[in-house]
This record gives sequence, structure tokens and C-alpha cells, in this order.
Amino acid sequence: MEQAVAAADTAWMLAAFAAVSIMVAGLALFYGGMVSVKNTLNMAMMVFGALAVVGVLWIVVGYSASFGNSLGGLGLLGDPLEYFGSAKLLDAPATPGLPPAIFSAFQLLFAALTVALIAGAVADRMKFGSWMIFAGIWALLVYFPVAHWVFAFDSKDGSVHGGWIANKLKAIDFAGGTAVHINAGVAGLALALVLGKRHVFPNSPRPHSLPLTMLGAGILFFGWFGFNGGSALSSGNSASVVVLNTLAASCAGICAWLVVEKLRQGHATTLGGASGLIAALVGITPACGAVSPLGALVVGAACSVLCCFTVSLKYRFGFDDSLDVVGIHLAGGILGTILIGFLADPAAPNGVAGLFYGGGFDQLWRQTLATLAVLTYTGIVTFAIAKVMRFCGGIRVDEDAETNGLDLAVHSETAYVLDHFTVVGPKTEPADAVSAAESIQRNNQVSSGTSA
Repeated sequence: MEQAVAAADTAWMLAAFAAVSIMVAGLALFYGGMVSVKNTLNMAMMVFGALAVVGVLWIVVGYSASFGNSLGGLGLLGDPLEYFGSAKLLDAPATPGLPPAIFSAFQLLFAALTVALIAGAVADRMKFGSWMIFAGIWALLVYFPVAHWVFAFDSKDGSVHGGWIANKLKAIDFAGGTAVHINAGVAGLALALVLGKRHVFPNSPRPHSLPLTMLGAGILFFGWFGFNGGSALSSGNSASVVVLNTLAASCAGICAWLVVEKLRQGHATTLGGASGLIAALVGITPACGAVSPLGALVVGAACSVLCCFTVSLKYRFGFDDSLDVVGIHLAGGILGTILIGFLADPAAPNGVAGLFYGGGFDQLWRQTLATLAVLTYTGIVTFAIAKVMRFCGGIRVDEDAETNGLDLAVHSETAYVLDHFTVVGPKTEPADAVSAAESIQRNNQVSSGTSA
């Protein structure tokens, strides 16, 4: 019986891993559609570049620093040498259970996606080489320690000590509200402040392909069920409740954003629908195992409404958060984490009661302290990393590269090839004589009775 359960759990984790892995492509499409056409490939490369750098570091030292026995039992950092090189992860469990290799692979994607999220805050203006260096340093100094705080639990026999937030503070973060979204959001803010505004700010370029953005949002939506559901580490009731809560919050988030958008601007947009979906998913990530389905509706709607308002704060306060990483991931992550203190239902998998369920303020202060700890540590360390990198070699592209686009300046590529585009109609010139744009303009002039 135990072997059958272990096999089912392993199968579920393999499926969850596959679902989360496709989120890398989803994020590249989501971000890539939101930037101008001349920066599309650079945005995708920043996402995949983060995966590559963090993945290498994770195998060598990241898993050990995140899930190794806590140094000195302080709960601040795992022993970086305990699983150095991940060789110990080759061994099958002594008793039926989850193979450590799949757990490590699953958590590797968490680390990579967290770093990749930061890229959205600094789109259009950061050197690609500097981004790759930053991704590695940030993972080592920020993500691995914070992941240890939040995700590393003490072993049942007391032989292994985990992180202080998970075990001493006992704050709830089912799948990464603090370690992933608050972490990435405040890091994005700090890096954007050091990097400075784009030259066109506050007149940000329009998204060049909303269909790509919607496709990316849909892929992220799919992968998020593995992200949250896989964090149950089993294929039982907990994962099922988490999946239902994630779905409920998503639906509420889309509705809430579109209603606010309609009331404020007079129309509901596709970008708003995608943003509402992501905002709700961010908010439910820490709370998906702590609330009821009704509570999930509240979390999804509340986070969506808050984020709909906070995305515009960058214009009021003058920081250039290019793709609203601060407005959605930081704001949504904070609210989703704090709402656990109010809405936690003892019947949910986490089994904790929040303020509205008779638990008093006990869980609320724990959630608040965990939030403040990650905000403070990540904000200070990220700001310091960015400042040192800026002093040592610079982290921003020159004005010409920013104006002409990073796809050509950095990667010597373009996202779309339009050179041989021809137009059939009056006075159409050969493709090698005039550009497609000139042909279209000339045809329009002829149609309207005007001449060039």
C-alpha cells in the first residue's frame, strides 16, 4: 500500500514539474508581448537566461543552501556543502516516499521563475550580460536564503533543522507568496530604482502583441496548477483543494479587474483580463492551502482590485516598473500573504484558523512579520547588489541601444521578418524598391485621392 501511494505521489510530482516547466515559456510570451517589437527577443532571453544561470547554481549549491540542514540551527541558511553537486539526490528513498531528485527539480523551477519575474521590472534598458550576472548573484544571496526560511521544514525526528519562518515563526506560505512574489516584486523595485527610468518614461511603449500576452497568460494559468498543486507534495486531498482554490481565485480575479477597469475607464481590455488573472494567481499562491473556496474568491478578487490600482503608482512616485512586477507581484503577494491571517479556515489543508474563523490575531501577526522580514532583507540586499554592479561595470545599455531596441543591439536579431512583404494594388512598387510600409502608405494615398 505504501509503495502504491509513493508511486502515485511521484507521478503527480512529475506531472506538476512538467506543468511548471512550461511556465518559463509562458512568462517569456507574456512579457514578450507586452514590450515593443524591438525588445521582444531580449525579453524572452532574459527569462530563459535566468533559468539557465539559476539552474546551474541550483545543482551545484542552491538545493543544499535552500534545503540542507540549517547552519547552527538558526534557520537562516542551509549547509551549502551538504548536497554540494546534488550527488546525494541520486539515491532512492530508503522507505517508500517521494524521490529527492524530483523535489529538487521542482524547486529549481521555483527559483528560476522567481528570478525571471524580476526581468519585467527592468525591461528595455538593462545590459544582458549584467542581467545574467545579477541573476546568479541574486539567487545566491537572496533567493536561496529566503527559500530556506520559508520552504525548509524541520524533519519529524528532529535531525534536520529548517528555516525560521517555516518552523519558528510558523507563518503560512503554501507555494511562495513571500519567497517568490514578494521576493521578486521588491527586488524588481530596488533594481529599477538603481537602473533608472527609460528615456521615454512615463510614455511607455504600447504592447506590440496582446495575443502573445494572452497566450502567455493562458500558459501561466495552466502551469500554476502544477505550481500550487505540486507544492502539496502528494496526490491526495490537499492537492485537490489547492487546485480548486487556485481556479476559484483566478475566475474572481478576472471578473474583479474587468469591473474596475470598466468603471474607471469605460471599457474592459484583454490586457486587463490577463492582468487580473495573474494578480489573482499571485494572491492565492500563499493562501491556496489555508482558505476555503469561498475564501479563495475573496483573495482573488481583493488582490485583483488592489493590483488594478497599484500598477499606476509608478507614475505617481516616478519609478519605472516596466511590466508592473511591483504593481502585481509585490502588491498581490503582500495582500495574499496577509489575508491568510484573516481568512484561514481550519478545515483547509493547513488547518489554521484566521481572525474571521475564531483564531484571533495569532496567525495575522505571523503573516505580517514574515512579509516584513522578506521585504526588508530582499530590498536592502538587492539594492546593494545593483549599486555595486553599477559602480563596477554599469548595468544599463547606452541611449542608442535603448532607442534602436535591444534585439538588434544585443542579440543581432529581430522578432519578425518583414523584408519581402509586398502589397497588391495600384502603384505598388517592387519589394526591393520601397519598403512594405511605404507601399502601404502610397496605396492609402491613392485610394483617398491624394498624391505623395
